[in-house]
Amino acid sequence: MIAEHEMDDLFANSRLASPDMRTALVIGHPGHELVVHNWLEVTRPVVFVFTDGSGRSNQSRLASTTKVITQANAQSGSIYGRLMDAEGYAAILNHEFDLFVGLARELCNAFLVERIDYVAGDALEGYNPMHDVCRLVINSAVTLAGRTRGHRIANLEFSLVGQPVWHETTHSEGICRRLTDTAFARKIAAAKGYAELAGEVDATLERTSTDALRVECLRPVNPGPGDHRRDQVPFYEQYGEKQVAAGYYHRVLRYHEHIAPLAEALQRYADGAAKTALKSD
Repeated sequence: MIAEHEMDDLFANSRLASPDMRTALVIGHPGHELVVHNWLEVTRPVVFVFTDGSGRSNQSRLASTTKVITQANAQSGSIYGRLMDAEGYAAILNHEFDLFVGLARELCNAFLVERIDYVAGDALEGYNPMHDVCRLVINSAVTLAGRTRGHRIANLEFSLVGQPVWHETTHSEGICRRLTDTAFARKIAAAKGYAELAGEVDATLERTSTDALRVECLRPVNPGPGDHRRDQVPFYEQYGEKQVAAGYYHRVLRYHEHIAPLAEALQRYADGAAKTALKSD
């Protein structure tokens, strides 16, 4: 059970405090929900997961995420482990952008059907291409909902690689709170119970302070296509070069060759849909 004071603490000073708010969580890989575990418990969102988290092993870890969200009394959405990891990366490399345009369109429709007030999802950090693509698709879906149907959805992001920064005063458009002892204990138990991520969880617990792990921050983002700093080589390119050299993959997924064109395709689709909606009014 979630104590009343835990809910108050999570949402203090935020306009998102209303218990009537309908929420969605959109993540690129199963397991990301652990980063915002207390928020998941409190808001009980509709959860959308793009891939099954199978990686090179081809073994899905979706069942473990299903267990986490079920225990939090959240529910799975219409997009839930839609792609194997290999399929998603291949689609990006091969410029099969219609796949992601379709995901944005489907996600937008789901937001409208579920009457979502705000969505939280992966941040664009240049760490993993699927994380960044997830963010681009979320932004496109939010833009589509606003431009074509007049449904404004607040858009929040959370970091998957950086340590959360504690803010004493929460931004009125975001959420940043330190977990209580009981909420933190549940979060750690959920993480340690996620068998497929045992190594990553142990490494995180070793290198990250307890104070940092207690903080959950969801920041507001602009509902645009997003971008990566052009003067900085993304980590996934550096990692991809090593994987190709080791013989695991044949091609390196790069920002300028693959992610930037995908962002442009999503933006063109959103712009085109908005123009069509204006003509029909």
